[in-house]
Amino acid sequence: MKGKVPVKGKIANKEENKTTAPTKRAPKMSEYGKQLAEKQKVKQMYGLLEKQFKRFFDKAVRTPGAPGEVLLSLLERRLDNVVYRLKLTTTRPQARQVVVHGHILVNGKKVYSPSYLVKPNDEISLVNNVLEKKGFLENVIDKRLNIGIKVPDWLELDKKDRKGRILRNPIRADIQAPIEEHLIVELYSK
Repeated sequence: MKGKVPVKGKIANKEENKTTAPTKRAPKMSEYGKQLAEKQKVKQMYGLLEKQFKRFFDKAVRTPGAPGEVLLSLLERRLDNVVYRLKLTTTRPQARQVVVHGHILVNGKKVYSPSYLVKPNDEISLVNNVLEKKGFLENVIDKRLNIGIKVPDWLELDKKDRKGRILRNPIRADIQAPIEEHLIVELYSK
């Protein structure tokens, strides 16, 4: 009777006493719930707070084109995301930290704002003192560049000089993440 303790003539093993399947199911998610979950997923993916995300959405609505696709394009063009996409860091939070600490140059000038929107023909590079830090180079950059992870088509990376260039603005086809942007547009359109 290992694992079974008699309690006044009954077995205290609840699993053996069950004779029917559970009847309660999780309620079906409402349309609003799906929209909210999609928005939260995108906010978390890009590391944004609600106010920042709303600002990007408002800008996307004012810009010509489909608001959902424009929103994703704006989010992809953020400097912290571009640094991550160029494989100069392993995660978006790390990319954000590298930018905030002033280790990134855009067209030869330090930029401290992770939300800076890059434009076509902008050149992204690391500050020289970061390149001299052997641990950063070996652990992050060289490993990422040598494992064969492909840089998106809208970016160009010079592995030797560890510089990136923006070839064009990203389009929806360039964004591989499973995002249903129409749900976000529907949520904010209410």
